[in-house]
Amino acid sequence: MKTSRFRDLCVVAACAGLLTGCSSTTVNTVEPAVPTARREMLADQRVQTDPSLAKAVRVVGVNTATDAAGFLKVQVEVQNTTRSRKQFTYRVQWFDPHGMIIDTPTAAATPRSLEGRETAYITTTAPTPQAKDFRILFLEPVTK
Repeated sequence: MKTSRFRDLCVVAACAGLLTGCSSTTVNTVEPAVPTARREMLADQRVQTDPSLAKAVRVVGVNTATDAAGFLKVQVEVQNTTRSRKQFTYRVQWFDPHGMIIDTPTAAATPRSLEGRETAYITTTAPTPQAKDFRILFLEPVTK
């Protein structure tokens, strides 16, 4: 009888431990205490979000750089602020030094999804070295 009670108590404790571990939403990450690369984050007005997405998909930061060939590279850090998966599309518009839009075959909206509370990076490179500025648009996905 004593052994049976002890075994039942161990089973209950193990189940409680497993359930507690499964409900955790934290993720272990490892990164250097002093990063060698510095991001130049911009407070940016070139990001436009569909009003229905504004509370669900948040832009954390925008980082830009120019590669050796003169192409503008853009990295946008986005976060799903909800607990559930969120689907959206984004489109990047490129502008020349005079502010004129550059027509490109890649101007179509790109679908993307983020799991609940997930943070991800969207990285894109200008289609031509003449592109000196950009605008990124976040839109609700088109359903058919």
